[in-house]
Amino acid sequence: MDLQHRLDLLITIAQELGWTIRREPLGGEGGGLCVIKGQQVLFIDTMADLETRYDRTLGALAARTELEQRYLPPELREDLEKARLA
Repeated sequence: MDLQHRLDLLITIAQELGWTIRREPLGGEGGGLCVIKGQQVLFIDTMADLETRYDRTLGALAARTELEQRYLPPELREDLEKARLA
């Protein structure tokens, strides 16, 4: 599974968790998760390269324990585990 597909899956998962997804040019840093007025908002930096966007999104989701009960492709689960340990 290529990196873009993995990123797309992560974004879908975030949406299913009720997060708002915002794609914004943020200078290439990759974005991240924040809370605005009680709502989880995941910023995806459109100026960042694919790997940076993926890593930031992965990091935002890595701590979510509810993902342990959900089917995820093995590659994605492995990436989440690595991100949890980092």
